[in-house]
Amino acid sequence: MKNSSPSLGLSKQVIIGIQFLFVAFGATVLVPLLVGINPSIALFSAGVGTLIFHLITKGKVPVFLGSSFAFIAPITLATEKFGWAGTLSGLVAVGIVYSLMSLLIKWRGVGFIKRIFPSVVVGPVIMVIGLSLASVGVDMAKGNWIISGVSLLSAIIAVVYFKGLLRLIPVFVGIIVGYVLSLILGVVDFSPIRDAAWIALPEFTMPEFNWQAILFMIPVAIAPLIEHVGDIYAVGAVAEKDFIKEPGLNRTMLGDGVATAFAGLIGSVPNTTYSEVTGAIELTKVTDPKVLRITAITAIVFSVVGKVSGFLKSIPTEVLGGIMLLLFGMIASVGIKTLTESKADFHKTRNMVIVSVILTVGIGGASIELGSFSLAGIGLASVIGVILNLILPGQSKPVEMEEVK
Repeated sequence: MKNSSPSLGLSKQVIIGIQFLFVAFGATVLVPLLVGINPSIALFSAGVGTLIFHLITKGKVPVFLGSSFAFIAPITLATEKFGWAGTLSGLVAVGIVYSLMSLLIKWRGVGFIKRIFPSVVVGPVIMVIGLSLASVGVDMAKGNWIISGVSLLSAIIAVVYFKGLLRLIPVFVGIIVGYVLSLILGVVDFSPIRDAAWIALPEFTMPEFNWQAILFMIPVAIAPLIEHVGDIYAVGAVAEKDFIKEPGLNRTMLGDGVATAFAGLIGSVPNTTYSEVTGAIELTKVTDPKVLRITAITAIVFSVVGKVSGFLKSIPTEVLGGIMLLLFGMIASVGIKTLTESKADFHKTRNMVIVSVILTVGIGGASIELGSFSLAGIGLASVIGVILNLILPGQSKPVEMEEVK
């Protein structure tokens, strides 16, 4: 396949690169805000992580890595159980798992992943990721239903009715409209902006080794691992290149893994490829990876502007809650779409059993504790789903790759 990206001068590359960051900006900073860390560290790790990814993939894949929504619920729960520094060791371990998986992909190819993680496992796990956070979104939104409702409605209008690049930034639109309404109602606390320095380094946190946090977090990597494969297929389709073969899925998986491990080492959240940026690439027809490296550098620059972090911290909880009501529901709907598009056969009792157990264990918050070992929620549901798929008679259809952060 040939690359249809137009030839651009440096000035246009810079403009489009910055534009791509704004496409990913809202979702990238929303994750750290929801798990309670400074958003500047997420911007920094996203920028550096993207550059790491490009280095490992020989600079051939037009990808920007941002904060992964799949880890919000497990990070929140793990932080309560093991503390933030302990949780970070689990996130580093997730990056290592991705890296080890890249070696398996190089050895066996991508087919074995689809066999181990079919749609009847991946679909309900993605649903659990979204639905397990529903109560969190409601709790944040209910402080002022007018603000949260307007924020939610603005995001819905953006994603349904807007055209072009605006349709790709519903989170950004919802936050801005909700923030403006909050200003009108006089409920914005300006002290984070006022107290922030103009230039300030991100708040780095070193991980503390914690076996419990590592064992808790590793199973959560199942769904994002599968999603990475779908993301690379999608980016390749837009760029009209087969990135699965060159530079190879093993290299893209390794790039994501090393970037995620790096994020955990400095106190940030895991990375993932962003479907919004892929959509922006499709709209602009700009597939030159150099433009995405400009996006990464811009994210790093933004991360050291203290006033940016101060502004993000000043966003009212109700604005974020309204956005969450849409986003977490959309994550769950991607799980449903994964099942329907793969045409999973629910006339087969084995498939109904697998999906049912994953949903009840994951949403119900079940946990297993054996001494210092514990496994709960999404991670436990993922492991049980994989085991059931392997031991129950019959064979499930492979997952149709779908994108979700």
